[in-house]
Amino acid sequence: MDAAARALTERGARVVGRIVQRRGVSAGGVGKMTLPYSSRTLLSYGKVRETAELCARTEADAAVFLTPLTERQRHVLPRLLGRPAVSLADVLTAD
Repeated sequence: MDAAARALTERGARVVGRIVQRRGVSAGGVGKMTLPYSSRTLLSYGKVRETAELCARTEADAAVFLTPLTERQRHVLPRLLGRPAVSLADVLTAD
């Protein structure tokens, strides 16, 4: 995440927060380790809500994900987050 933040900053972005989705930490999370991430959002519902709240609180212009996003995620996440959602690879190849 540090390298991603540096790469974004070098391109003029202001990194306003970082969110990590950890699985297997809580008792409930351990039971979900074998389940795939949501193909719709890449995130759990709680993590989507946390991300949307951080974006709103910091007035972020966009949400950047380290993981490549599918076309469906590119369509769904902006609606849920209230701002564009892009992958780091998209940002780095836009130059």
